Order: sequence, then C-alpha cells, then structure tokens
Amino acid sequence: MVCPRCIKVVKSVLEAVPLTVADIQLGKATVDGKVTEQQLQAVSVALQAEGFLLIDDKKQQLVAAIKNIVVETVHYSELDDMRENFSSLLAGKLQKDYHYLSSLFSEMEGVTIEQYIIQQKIERVKELLDYNELSLSEISYKMGYSSVAHLSAQFKKVTGLTPSQFKQLKTPKRIPLDKL
Repeated sequence: MVCPRCIKVVKSVLEAVPLTVADIQLGKATVDGKVTEQQLQAVSVALQAEGFLLIDDKKQQLVAAIKNIVVETVHYSELDDMRENFSSLLAGKLQKDYHYLSSLFSEMEGVTIEQYIIQQKIERVKELLDYNELSLSEISYKMGYSSVAHLSAQFKKVTGLTPSQFKQLKTPKRIPLDKL
C-alpha cells in the first residue's frame, strides 16, 4: 500500500471477508482474532483483484516496510525539516541494522535503497512541477536538495530531461508510485 486511498481499499477488503480491522497503516494491517486459512485465501484473492499482493514472507514484509517508510517520508512529509538521514530513519523505525536492510533491499528489488529514494524524490518533484505552484528553487528546498543545480542534475540523470523540459511536455509523465 502506498497511499491513503490504498489503506481504504485494503480496509474494505478485510471488512468484506469479514475481518475486524484493529489497525491499518501503509503496508501493514492487523486484525482482531484468529484468521482461518479460508479467510486468508479470500483476502488474498480480493486484494489481487484490487491490484495488491498479500505478503506473508518476512523478507518481503521488511522490503515492503522500507518502501512504505520511504514513500511516506518523501510524499507526505517535509524533507527540508528532516533531522536525520534515511539510513538512520529506516534503521530506527525498523529496529534493524541499516547494512542488513540495504543488502536485503538490493537483493530483492535489484536497486539500492538510495536509488529507490531518488526515484521517489524525482516522482514527487514531477508532481510538484505539474502543480506549477512552486518555483524550482522552492521545490529544491522542500525536497531537501542542497541546491537547484543538484536537483536539476539528478532530475536529468533519472528522466533524461531538465525540469524545464519536463514542464513543457504535454503527455502523461509521472509513474505511479507502486510501479517504481
């Protein structure tokens, strides 16, 4: 799950089974009581119909948790206010050594955590450019870049376009977060 709408969909799937949802967050749902194999299968089928996967492997759950923390941080908080780096944030929230998280993520996803963070940041920059409410300088600051030049260089490296060229495109340019 990568957005608040995803949480709503997952909650409705669980309640339709029916299961009582105790807590639901990005990437994690907790239900009250025992879940039967039949209920688990029903949840899995219903989630697949909605474009989600039920993750029951511990390593996959950890990778999903990493992704959710990155998405939540990049898309739903202010990076210019961030007081710690992503490695400390992930290690602290997941109570795991960052080197373990990094190797597991790379092994399972084929990209490093750092590359994934950059992909997410560039998608957020694309979104902010599409809204056309902030200058590139304001976007650079908001996204925690050291300078507009650094943002522009990273943007061009990832997209092949400068931010100005991107703004001039008339076709859909953004990638859904769950496809990154």
